[in-house]
Amino acid sequence: MRAIVLVGGQATRLRPLTDTIPKALIELQGKTILEHVLDLFKKYAITDITLSVGYLKEQIISHFGDGQKFGLQISYLEETEPLGTAGPLRLLPQKMTETFVVCNGDELKQIDFDAMLAQHRATSATATLALTTVLDPSMYGVARLEGTKILEFVEKPKREEAPSNYINAGFYLLEPSVLDLIPAGRAMFEYDVFPKLAAAGTLHGFVFIGQWFDTGNFERLEHARRTWRGL
Repeated sequence: MRAIVLVGGQATRLRPLTDTIPKALIELQGKTILEHVLDLFKKYAITDITLSVGYLKEQIISHFGDGQKFGLQISYLEETEPLGTAGPLRLLPQKMTETFVVCNGDELKQIDFDAMLAQHRATSATATLALTTVLDPSMYGVARLEGTKILEFVEKPKREEAPSNYINAGFYLLEPSVLDLIPAGRAMFEYDVFPKLAAAGTLHGFVFIGQWFDTGNFERLEHARRTWRGL
């Protein structure tokens, strides 16, 4: 199985730290954020990794190379302009032929991948999204569920009006047909792809109880540095 990891963003909320270093290479507990992300794939013997790079991509390519020293096989999709969360997949040189993973490269996750894959197959989902639980979902896109089926995401609802406490954890199991739904240019899974799948009834959520840390700003990054317990 192949995993595509999105590490092309500029991480503007972490400036000036990210003026000279990409977010993926920020150190956390003795290794880079991206190395922590890749540890999850190594745990489940997923070694075919594609990194979607853009901002300061030369540093990421120099650090990870072909992945051999990390026990991985790493290739790259190189954005020449920001393409969003889904747009980079249109740069794939060959069409996917089996289930694959797309993962944000700036969140630390502890997911039971085998259980998620089993649910994905059992429900015949076109896409299964990992969902994590937060106390206050008002800053996130919040899933409205019917069983495991995601009916919609409600963006940044008032806390008392949120349909659940489950939010998108930035880790997806996708079937190859998803690629046909991605429009040209800048495209976002959240707005351009997932609503179509929800309307078709083939978008599912996998709720997990493991650790999840967003490192999107300095407060969250420091919280992850203090609290992340590894895999």
